[in-house]
Amino acid sequence: MEDLSKYEAKWRNPVVFKYKDLKVISMAPPSSGGITLQQILKMVEPFSLSKFGHNSEKYIQVITEAERRAYADRNYFIGDPDFVKVPQKQLVEASYLKQRMKNFDWEKATLSSAVSHGEISISESNETTHYSIVDAEGNAVSVTTTLNGAFGSKLYSDELGFFFNNEMDDFSAKPGTPNSYGLTGADANSIAPEKRMLSSMTPTIVEKNGKLYMVVGTPGGSHIITSILQTILNVSEFKMSMQEAVNAPRFHHQWLPDEIIFEPDAFSKITLDNLKLKGYLIDEKNPPVLGKVNAILVLPNGKLEGGADKRGDDKAVGF
Repeated sequence: MEDLSKYEAKWRNPVVFKYKDLKVISMAPPSSGGITLQQILKMVEPFSLSKFGHNSEKYIQVITEAERRAYADRNYFIGDPDFVKVPQKQLVEASYLKQRMKNFDWEKATLSSAVSHGEISISESNETTHYSIVDAEGNAVSVTTTLNGAFGSKLYSDELGFFFNNEMDDFSAKPGTPNSYGLTGADANSIAPEKRMLSSMTPTIVEKNGKLYMVVGTPGGSHIITSILQTILNVSEFKMSMQEAVNAPRFHHQWLPDEIIFEPDAFSKITLDNLKLKGYLIDEKNPPVLGKVNAILVLPNGKLEGGADKRGDDKAVGF
């Protein structure tokens, strides 16, 4: 009760970075979303993703290996910046990320057991909601809010009009032990009074040539970051429309457990078989849904295209 009485909303500076000709603005700690998205995009930036082909064997490989290394860092280094020093600058330095990808081999999978957090001196749910809005004046918001488990803690505030969450599972209750969504945390995200738990929420705004380009976000727990990553790449690298980018089949890897989750019946059998030959562990069964992205793309003529995910009851409306 004392913790709750002291709780107040806090302003945080967003994570802002460049990916090729895009300016990406995303969520800062205690969410891991922005930093992890930045790590992955900067690790894959040197590769010719568009030449590899969308969801090709090479594309899946390089994305997976970047995700593997970024999630290992996420789980070890990131927590509430009011309680732990998050080495944000070091985590996204070009030389550090280049070193992280140095042992990537096109011929075989890197085992997650062989990947740990980087050397730097110094849990997640599906009961989440996201909406993206651009108004008549061009103001944009990307909003993600979560309860964690179904109906959160089952407690409702009549006065304030919302359910209380049950996000204690998003702390590392026991460092090194996976939470209910398979994420393995460390001391940086351990429980402490007045501390905020780590999340993967990644509400993101993207600019191009100094102007609004995309507003994107999704629920999905640990799948959020990789769903946002693929949606941005689908538009920027593969020139998809917003709806095509949201609908496109997704895959997910988060370091541990050491497997790539693929949406079922959506990927080439030859591609999956070739990945298996290189030592990648494939899961096409659990879960069938990876994110429910709601996104907006600003078209060259200034009109807006909404992309509402077919995986849920999502909807795009305009005026």
